[in-house]
Amino acid sequence: MSAITVGQAVVLGVVEGVTEFLPVSSTGHLKIAEGLMNIPVDDKSVVGFSAVIQVGAIAAVLVYFFKDIKRIVSAWFRGLTNREERYHHDYKFAWWVIYATIPIVLVGLAAKPLIDGPLASLWVVAGSLIAGSVVMWCADQMGRHKRGEDDTSFKDAMLVGCSQILALLFPGFSRSGATMSTALILDLDRVAATRLSFFLGIPALTGAGIYELKDALGAGVGAAPLAVGTIVSFVVAYASIAWLLKFVAKHSFNAFVIYRIVIGAGLIALLSSGTLSS
Repeated sequence: MSAITVGQAVVLGVVEGVTEFLPVSSTGHLKIAEGLMNIPVDDKSVVGFSAVIQVGAIAAVLVYFFKDIKRIVSAWFRGLTNREERYHHDYKFAWWVIYATIPIVLVGLAAKPLIDGPLASLWVVAGSLIAGSVVMWCADQMGRHKRGEDDTSFKDAMLVGCSQILALLFPGFSRSGATMSTALILDLDRVAATRLSFFLGIPALTGAGIYELKDALGAGVGAAPLAVGTIVSFVVAYASIAWLLKFVAKHSFNAFVIYRIVIGAGLIALLSSGTLSS
């Protein structure tokens, strides 16, 4: 019997699609949803399922930003054989994304036993939601929002890329929240910070999904729930990306900060009362 039913996969696909790119922590929300549906959050196949359906959300990024990605990848290939092309920002940006992905890959492989075990606790999720909120609020206040996407540098990409490690180790912190906050501290404007977060997430999340696929299939999650969860996350994530880009163009991250604190505090209350098991 599959560890996750098709019906549960639909719910988790919606949660993943809505929260993957909002700075509220998709991993945290998935674990909360799994706990409410009595799905063991630290089960190896469940952890694998969560990583695999992220690929649906990443596919939404690939489709939504297809023209941008095509331009960047084309510039990279041209630059491999043409020295003049190597001065173009798109060529350099492609390399930055590659370099910025290396730290999270190394940490992810080295810390996998902790990530799949003790750090998968809902207590960690609750604490990380609140701690991440403080970081986001401070970053939004500190940032001068004066630099656009064309002003990004290798240093920006590496610092923002490395910040993904926080979300990897502490589910609830939010990969989007960590990367956007770092970008804001570096004085990128909110739209540039959001787009950079999207681009840096593509290789890391895609790689994690492919790596975890064997565990999800081999340890108790059927092909049907995986397919359904991935498709649902793709559709919902596409709409979420479009909404977020419009939202950050005119608003601060305060609404997300408040939401995260409320969810984190509510989760602590549920865990303390025994309503949810960690």
